[in-house]
Amino acid sequence: MFLSKVGLQAVLMRRVAGTIAGLAIATALSTLVVSMPASAQSTLNDSLAKRTQGNKDSKLLLEAKELVYDNDRNTVTARGDVEMNYQGRTLQADSVVYDRTSGRVLAQGNARLTEADGTVATGDRFELTEDFKSGFIDSLRVQQTVVERGRPVTTRFSAPRAERIEGETTVFERGTYTACEPCAKDPTRPPLWQVKAARVIHNNTERTIYYENATLEFAGVPVAYVPYFWSPDPTVKRKTGLLAPTYIASSALGVGAAIPVFIALAPNYDLTLRPTFLSRQGFLGQAEWRHRLETGSYSIRAAGIFQADPQAFQPSPFGAREKDFRGSIESVGRFHLNERWQFGWNLTLLSDKWFLQNYQIRNRSLTDLYGREAISTVYLTGQGDRSWFDLRSYYFKPLTSSDWQKHQAVVHPVWDYEKRVNGPAPIGGEVKLEVNLTSLSREATHFQEIPTQRARLFGIYDTCAVFSRETCIVRGLGGSSTRLSTQVSWRRSFIDPAGQVWTPFTYARADGFWIAPNTTDYQNYGIMGIAGQTDQDFTGRFMPGAGVEYRFPLVASAGSWGTQLVEPIVQVIARPGETRVGRLPNEDAQSLVFDDTNLFAWDKFSGYDRVEGGVRTNYGLQYTLNGPSGFHVNALFGQSIQLAGRNSFESGDILNVGRDSGLDDRRSDYVGRVLLQPWAGVSFQTRARLDKDNLALNRFEAAFQGTFGSLTTRFVYARYAAQPLLGLDDRREGVAVQSKLDVTPNWYLSGAVTVDLDHYRRNSATPISPLGQRDPTVSAFALGAGYRDECTTLEVTYSSTPRQFSGAKENVQTVLLRLELRTLGQASVTQNIGGVASADGVAP
Repeated sequence: MFLSKVGLQAVLMRRVAGTIAGLAIATALSTLVVSMPASAQSTLNDSLAKRTQGNKDSKLLLEAKELVYDNDRNTVTARGDVEMNYQGRTLQADSVVYDRTSGRVLAQGNARLTEADGTVATGDRFELTEDFKSGFIDSLRVQQTVVERGRPVTTRFSAPRAERIEGETTVFERGTYTACEPCAKDPTRPPLWQVKAARVIHNNTERTIYYENATLEFAGVPVAYVPYFWSPDPTVKRKTGLLAPTYIASSALGVGAAIPVFIALAPNYDLTLRPTFLSRQGFLGQAEWRHRLETGSYSIRAAGIFQADPQAFQPSPFGAREKDFRGSIESVGRFHLNERWQFGWNLTLLSDKWFLQNYQIRNRSLTDLYGREAISTVYLTGQGDRSWFDLRSYYFKPLTSSDWQKHQAVVHPVWDYEKRVNGPAPIGGEVKLEVNLTSLSREATHFQEIPTQRARLFGIYDTCAVFSRETCIVRGLGGSSTRLSTQVSWRRSFIDPAGQVWTPFTYARADGFWIAPNTTDYQNYGIMGIAGQTDQDFTGRFMPGAGVEYRFPLVASAGSWGTQLVEPIVQVIARPGETRVGRLPNEDAQSLVFDDTNLFAWDKFSGYDRVEGGVRTNYGLQYTLNGPSGFHVNALFGQSIQLAGRNSFESGDILNVGRDSGLDDRRSDYVGRVLLQPWAGVSFQTRARLDKDNLALNRFEAAFQGTFGSLTTRFVYARYAAQPLLGLDDRREGVAVQSKLDVTPNWYLSGAVTVDLDHYRRNSATPISPLGQRDPTVSAFALGAGYRDECTTLEVTYSSTPRQFSGAKENVQTVLLRLELRTLGQASVTQNIGGVASADGVAP
């Protein structure tokens, strides 16, 4: 007779949260307030075993104040704080009645069912059939918690009356659904958003929710009506269906919309189709295939269109007017060969450089807003305990009209290997082996005129009017070149009785170059006037070095301020002079910024194509103060001096790297930094390069970031002197500010601005002082507002992107609106405003 209670719990669990494969009650009867005879317990368990397909191990844990057998009415009733625990699930009610004659189970009075996964269902009255598959529930409320994006999300169903059909489907009559928490102050208030429908049908087998005659409400106000739609169950991560549409409007494309369709073909692979209909250009097809395997995953995305109106775009070489079909293929993959080795790729194939931008498709290899090239790479990496291996090839596809594909290098490949081992006895220390192989080729030499850019190849691309060392630099050498570099180094630190730290070191570097320059095609002959007869075939280079670094850390107490450290540092490095400067290609050592970060570097060049030579000393003084409550100060000031031999930075190469760097005289500029952290969450950092003769600011950067209550802000100021020998004719000065203000726990404002303080200099034939007629220019700006809580995200952002970074003919002004209803879906709308900002490649 007690079977009715077990049946009741099983039906409730199936009614609320999913299927139950079979009834098996896991614990023995305990803590029953009224005593139950052993014979009754035996009869109960036998009945349960019969109902559960012969499982005699079925048990029940029951707590109740009273258990009544009514033989006249043929019922069994449990009363008074009834609680039944079954398979990790708990059913609570004021009373539970089983009618043996009708086979009906009735639970009423604060009925509550808690699932093993935390799902909670409450109702005033549960009435179920004996087979537990069908029945009715009054005032049903279901609460279910799932983890989405690493955060718990609670969803809620409710209805005045609900019906369970065949144990698989729950029908909520006049039901509601929401993922919002009820108001803490007034739970009777409507949630921020909810879906109300004549019927909400939750199919547990399909894990799908259907809505009939549904209305979307915000704060109790209806805003949208949909006769019929469906959405995945909150427990579903992937499910076939429609995604949020995307709207498009532009002069070249017309107006249109993309309607994505997601198809979950299997648990580990899926297909997304994104048909796009454009009023001016016709049908744009897009498809993406994703596949996850045991050791990794890959994806393939393709897009293509037969243009209805190619005249909307500029002619070659400014656009793709001559092409009827345009498209792209992209693929990304990453696989773990074992716990130490990985293999992968990121590939992009385009019909033309303007396709992605013209049709508003974001390339997967673009990592920031200003990225204007698609980077294809294939790689193999390995990581050991004290070793590292990286092998990869690159293909660069520029995406603006001002970049010429023949200037771009094809890297085939670049290989880096590093291994560290303990030094042999008795010298000890650490021995490091570094290997780099770089092989690349390009069709046309990339020239740039200095000090100002006037000459253009085909009227578009960088070139020089006169090919001489004084007026032209080479950013990339036409032809092919391969370099293999190997360096072995050793170092060890000793601390003497006085606390002085001595670190002797030595290294040997060998480079082999295989060079085949192209001096015939296009303007490649110009390299002869800059570098003369460049080295061809095989060329070798060897650079040994030895030195010592000295530090004397002096620690003292600063009383209530904490402890302070004063540390003088001196480094001396001896090696022969660099050879073949200007007669070798420079592909990976083009960037040289002399500051505090590389003051004590053995080789201050950024890559292997250049190698620092001569006898040099680097010296500096470092001060550190560590105080209470997170107070911290660190400062460094120093200089580098060429003692003997040829100064690599004075010589320069075909790109003039080293010149105008602050290292090109015997005595370098002064470099330094100051870091101040008054308390946790607030910091100020500045670094500078000061002229060695008059302490003028040749390079200065300052950054401040901090959190003050609800305000988080970051401020960056930078000023760089002109470097005409490197093609940077004007001083560069600017300010960038980013801030976010939490107006309330849910509402926030955000903003960012970049101000070009030297715009007046570059846009005026006559120099004008900062207080003159021209104002500083806001080169980039963004302002946004948003709302975020447990169930809703709403963001509105206005941004202005400078034309020199966007590839457009004017600054691009954009408004983005994004609305996400957690578990239900999201939608976004992007719209250009202001004047018509014709994108690169688009006809005016």
